Formats: sequence, C-alpha cells, structure tokens
Amino acid sequence: MINVKSTTKHGDVAKLSAGGVLIALGVVYGDIGTSPLYVMKSIIEGNGGLKNISENFILGSLSLIFWTITILTTVKYVLITLNADNNGEGGIFSLFTLVRNRAKWLIIPAMIGGSALLADGTLTPAVTVTSAIEGLDLIPSFRAFFGSQVDIVTIVIIILSALFFIQHFGTDLIGKMFGPIMFVWFSALAIWGIIGISHDWTLLRALSPYYAINTLFSSENKAGFFILGSIFLATTGAEALYSDLGHVGKYNIYGSWPFVKICLLLNYFGQGAWLLSARHNPTFTNMEDLNPFFQLIPSSFLIFGIIISTLAAIIASQALISGSFTLVSEAIKLNLFPRLHIMYPSSTKGQLYIPSINKFLWIVCIGIVLYFGNSARMEAAYGLSITVTMLMTTILLFNYLLKKKTPLIAAVLILVFFSAFEFSFFIANIVKFTHGGFIAALIALAILSVMYIWIKGYYIKMRLLEHVPIENYKTQLNQLRQDSDRPKYTTNLVCLTSSHDPEQIERKIMYSILDKRPKKADVYWFVNIAVTDEPYVAEYSVDTLGTLYIVRVQIRLGFRVEQKLNVFLRQISTELVENGEIKIQSRNYTTMPDRKVGDFRFLLIQEQLSYETALNFWEELILKSKLFIKRYTVSPTKWFGLENSDVDVEKVPLFIGKYDHTTLKRTPK
Repeated sequence: MINVKSTTKHGDVAKLSAGGVLIALGVVYGDIGTSPLYVMKSIIEGNGGLKNISENFILGSLSLIFWTITILTTVKYVLITLNADNNGEGGIFSLFTLVRNRAKWLIIPAMIGGSALLADGTLTPAVTVTSAIEGLDLIPSFRAFFGSQVDIVTIVIIILSALFFIQHFGTDLIGKMFGPIMFVWFSALAIWGIIGISHDWTLLRALSPYYAINTLFSSENKAGFFILGSIFLATTGAEALYSDLGHVGKYNIYGSWPFVKICLLLNYFGQGAWLLSARHNPTFTNMEDLNPFFQLIPSSFLIFGIIISTLAAIIASQALISGSFTLVSEAIKLNLFPRLHIMYPSSTKGQLYIPSINKFLWIVCIGIVLYFGNSARMEAAYGLSITVTMLMTTILLFNYLLKKKTPLIAAVLILVFFSAFEFSFFIANIVKFTHGGFIAALIALAILSVMYIWIKGYYIKMRLLEHVPIENYKTQLNQLRQDSDRPKYTTNLVCLTSSHDPEQIERKIMYSILDKRPKKADVYWFVNIAVTDEPYVAEYSVDTLGTLYIVRVQIRLGFRVEQKLNVFLRQISTELVENGEIKIQSRNYTTMPDRKVGDFRFLLIQEQLSYETALNFWEELILKSKLFIKRYTVSPTKWFGLENSDVDVEKVPLFIGKYDHTTLKRTPK
C-alpha cells in the first residue's frame, strides 16, 4: 500500500505580482543592493587614492562594473541559472540534487561551493554594517563627541549582536518591513545617482566595453589586472538571487531585477561623476577613508542616508544569516553535515533557526570586526570565497544543461565562457589571501573538512554494515510476540534502519531484538527515512511481508521537510489499522476510548568504537573524527522529534581495527 502526500510551497510565489516583487526587494537583493556602500571606495583606495585617478580610469571602472553585473548577475544567474530550479527551489545544494545522479564526483563541487558560501556569510554582515556606520564620521556632532574608530566598531558590534540575538525569536514582525525599506533604499540610490550624474551625462559612454578593456591594460590603473578584485564586490550578491529563489519565485526576480539594476548603476555612475568633480579638491584628496557613496548624498539628507543605509545593511545581513541556516539545513538533510538542533521560531514556512550556527556566525562576525577594525581592511579580504562558489555553480550548471538535453556546443560554450570569466576574478582575488582573505579560506576549509569527514564516514560505515533478510526472522519474531513467559516490552517496537531495500535490515537490529534482551511486541516496525531530490515531497510505502506483526515502512521526505517521525508513524499506523493491514490494538485502560493504536517504543542504535575488523589508518581516523563530532550534535531523539516518546538507546560497535585475541591456557588446580 502506498500513500502519497506531497506538498508544494510555491503556489503563492510562482506568479509575478506587486506583492511578490516587494518581497523580492527585501529578501533577494540585500547583498548586491548594499554594494554601492563600498565598491567605488575600494576601487579608489586600490589605485592609491583620489589624487591618482583620471577620467579614463573612472570611465573604465564604471564600464567594468556595468559589464560584470550584466554578464554575471543578469546573464548567468537571472537569465540562465534561475531556470535550474528544483520544484521552485534554488541554491547550490538544490542544483546538486538535480544532477547528482549524473556522476558521483559532482558531490565535490557541491561541498566546496557550499563551504565557500557559508564562509562568505561570516564576512558580509561585518563589512556591510561597518561600511554603513562609518558614514557617521561625516556628521560634525558625532565627530565632536565620539569620532574615533573605536566608537564605530562598538556601534557595529552592538548592532550585529542585537541582530544575532533576535534570530531566536524569528523575524516575522520586522521581516514585513524589509520590502518597503529596500524599495526606499533603491529609490534613494537612484535619486542620488541621478543628482550626481546630472553634472556629467557623458559618463554614460562607459557603457561601452571599450573602456573596461582599455582600463585593464592602462598605466593609469595602478592595480592592473587585480582591479577586478574590487570590481567583483559589485556582484557578490548574485549567488543570493539563486539561493533565495524558493522564497519569491523566478518571475518576481525577473520583475524586480531591472529596477534594482538600474538603481545600482545610476548610483555607481553618480559616484563616478562626484569623483571626477572632486579629484582636484584638496579637501577630498587629503581625506582619509574617503567614501564617495556618502559624499554623493546631499548634506541635508546625510543623516537620512546613514539611517537608510544602516537599515539596508541590517537587512542584507539578515538575508545572509537566514540563507546560512537554510544552507546548513539542506546539507544536513543531504547527509553532508552533522545533525544540528533546528528550531522553527515562526509560523512562516521555511523560516528556521539553528542555534549553533547562529552562535558560530556571531562569534566569527564580531571577531572579524575586531580584527580588521574598519571597512577598508574588510574590503581587502572580501570576495575570495564567493568566486569559488560561483565557479562550482558553473560546473553543476553545465551538468544540468546536459541533463536537460541542451545542445552540447551551447553547454560547453556556457561552461568555458563563465568559467574563464569567474576564474579571472578568482585570480584577481587571490591577492586578498594575505590581506585577510585567509580568514574566509580557513573557515571554508574547516566547513569542507567537516563535510568530508561526515560523508566519508557514512560510506565507510555502510560498507561495514551487514544486512540480513527480514524473511529469515519472521518465525522467530512471531514466536517471540506469542511467548507468554516473557513480559511485553511494548505494543509497537519501532526500529530505524538505514537500508533502502524493503526486504532487508541491518543484522545489528535483529541482534538487539532477539539476542541482547528479547523484546516482545505485538508489531515490529522497521522504518527507513530516505531524503529525496525534490524539496517538499512527503510520502510513504508499506510492506507487511504477508503478516500482521511486521511492518516495513519506507518514508520519503524532501530535503526541506522536517523529519518528525512520531507524527508520521501515528498517521501511518492509524491508516494501517483502518485498512485492516494490522490488528486493532485495543487497550483496557485509556483516556481515549476510540483509540485504535497502542503505545510505541523507539529503538535507536548508538555507535561505538571496537577493534575487530581491519581498516587502514585513514579510514580509522575518519571514523574516529566523525564519532568525535557526533558528541556535539543533536541527538537522534531530538532530530526525529521523539523527546516526548518512549525511546531506548542501545550501543553497538563500529569495527575499526584488527584485534589480536589472546587465548587462555587452562592449568591444573
């Protein structure tokens, strides 16, 4: 008997609507939308300051920004990658689930890209909020009473700490304001940009790619090829467009991106116009930490500009934090990451909170703010990890195009073009490694190591497990359940199995039921939970093996569905009783007279080390590392929602080495 209960989340976001576009502004564009806070500032600092820039340099920089956003964000992500959705969901792990059956090695770019994206999530809140708050230095009253960078850092730490603290309570209330605030933000970007560019409309000739190419090889460009490291900051949020696809739907991204892109470009060009007008002014050429973004804002609107930019920075940070939670949750469901305690603080579907990840991000963000001290140093370290994610996405996208029968020549051209384009940015960002980029690289490497240990340990364990046919034990189980001399252990005994074969289970489960302490029950349930490539599938199949006392259940859940085993089994058992596939489990004592199903007891297996099967040194190290990590992860009881259920945990050995038995010699008395 098969019961299918598939759910879909995307009926309300699949179509283009004004409300959907507004939500997209608040959810999708935080990262890329706050880039004007620091991109031009980073470009000018990389060229030696305002006194070293020329008109051709500004034209070239603007041209590079325009074509980078157009090629990477518009063409690659908006026009091509958004079509690679998994039932409406996007992101590197969703893309991986679409192509993982093509080749086993595709798990490698998925793991590398996911690790780099998580590492990027630690830098973005720090650099964005710091860049916004540094605008306070332009307010005379603030500079008079405070004015030191220590004060700026203190304010940034307070804001970030408050942001991470409220994650526990959910962001439903303030989340409703994100869209309107970001609409005001983008509108302000456009207005300020128009004010700036109105003094020199000839800057629009920078739309020609000639200026971009010329600047890369111009002597006026002091950074040379490595200027691309600063240019790339304008498009770091492109990956977020794809990752947040499931929240808003691609049509709402299609509808909102032209508005966002125009607003961003107007502001960049406005900053360029201001730089050209100020490059010979000693007041600005001698100014430290000059930020053309705040200089572009009319003085009467400066306080408003700082407030709205701070709010936009907070929204961008919130998007990165929420995205990190979702990314880790997907990795866990795909068995690429240890199980962590996941909470759902609001009624909004898909909104989740992972306390350990929240604490990790908070500690790292605060550490980054304290270590770098100002946005200029952060910008010098920012961008390296996200280039890696983009390259990995391109590899997976190529395989997706082949799967969809895209003409080979077209798929190869897309792979070669975008790989070359992104690899250029990767090389340009390599120089950032010594300027602090090593922090993001080390974080990504640490996350990747955990992923590798987890999945490799799983493969080793699966290789060692011995499976047995359930059919061979039907007679013994029937005799045990009818043994009047043995006390009943439970009415329904539920054993979790990792075997996807409906006719087999691990030998250790039968050993626990029959050998360790025979467990008498009316019905023996052997349940396997398989995570599907579709995000919101929820279905099950049942095989009773021709009995009324053995139930082999296969539950299939999407990689974004909570694995609440107790709830699912109540539904399944009730349906089986109603269909006559198992007997009604009447009770003499109950507060619910109509109840047809008896009590449940769950048997969970906890692995321990043993020394009876030989493994090489590397495999032994992997298994030891995985078991060490498991000490700090959520227990299976919590993960499967069994905190209020009757659960027994039994320890079984994991075989990791050869043990030489010593034989005793009997001696006379």
